[in-house]
Amino acid sequence: MPIASLLNTALAKRADLIDQLSAPSSDSLKTDSLKTDSSKTDSSKTNCFRVFHGTVEGVNGLNIDRYGDAWLIQSFHQTLNEDEIDVIRKALLAVSDLPIVYNDRSNKNSRILNELDAETEAYARSEQVICENGVLYTSKLRHTGQDPLLFLDMRIGREFFKANSHKKSVLNLFAYTCGIGTAAAVGGAKRVVNVDFSSFALEAGRKNAELNGFETGADSVCQFIQSDAFPALRQLAGLKVTGRNPKKLPHYPKMSASQFDLVFLDPPRFAKSAFGTVDLINDYQSLFKPAVLATKPGGKIIACNNVAKVDRESWFNSLVRCVEKQGRSVSESSWLHCHHDFPSFDGNHPLKIVSLTIA
Repeated sequence: MPIASLLNTALAKRADLIDQLSAPSSDSLKTDSLKTDSSKTDSSKTNCFRVFHGTVEGVNGLNIDRYGDAWLIQSFHQTLNEDEIDVIRKALLAVSDLPIVYNDRSNKNSRILNELDAETEAYARSEQVICENGVLYTSKLRHTGQDPLLFLDMRIGREFFKANSHKKSVLNLFAYTCGIGTAAAVGGAKRVVNVDFSSFALEAGRKNAELNGFETGADSVCQFIQSDAFPALRQLAGLKVTGRNPKKLPHYPKMSASQFDLVFLDPPRFAKSAFGTVDLINDYQSLFKPAVLATKPGGKIIACNNVAKVDRESWFNSLVRCVEKQGRSVSESSWLHCHHDFPSFDGNHPLKIVSLTIA
């Protein structure tokens, strides 16, 4: 089926959702009677969402998103030809006359391949501000990294933290640009600790906090720790920092043991460092165990696994067993499901997010 027809069908399916997102937010994910504070933002609308999820909607590897006042086209498996780009451009402009940026990411490691004309390149590298449920975020459609500065499929997670963080302490691991932490701060968190190895990502996180009226100093609500997640998490959990060769561990920030009301754990699929290996298929527990220890009794861990081949129930059961091995228990659990702009073939989205209350 031609791309134009597939895209128009996708847009029609999202019409109600887009109208809903454009309406004032309702904090529908609140799980206890807490108040949220959205007074620090100047809007309650959402202008960033997916309009075409190609793997499910007919063109494998083609994603089209609205990022604030721009359309972003990304192709991950093959380069779009000029005719295809023109067809997509016409369909998008018929919806809203916004700048269009195309990032061809069919290269190795999803590196951006294509050049843009000077005007579009300048726009793509300029700082923009986007809004999601009344929370403001910085956006650059091209920068020194590869991915957009806000992952849109995690909207459900940011909604959860905005609705459930009032007067809570929050630990945001693998924080990237601190979208979860920013949403928690807007929701009234008393302390948000964002941990990520990338200085570039944390700098974007600071901008996100500032856009929403928060200071970013050492004693502010929003804190930013540049560190490998393993030493940070193990120190917070009161465990010894270890590695493949304990005698040659790189420098890492020293942190005191501390427990949090809410812990967010969103690791990459696979990564190696001197401190350990992140492996979402074979060894989620190496991160989850210290995360349990860093969670207050009665607190919640919101754990994520983005590997499609990992079975949801098997993964969940492994998390429960890990909690029980620490002499604790899961008193309550709930799944957070991606919104309808991220459809899946069978209702089981590759991104799995579960909230576990740790007794």
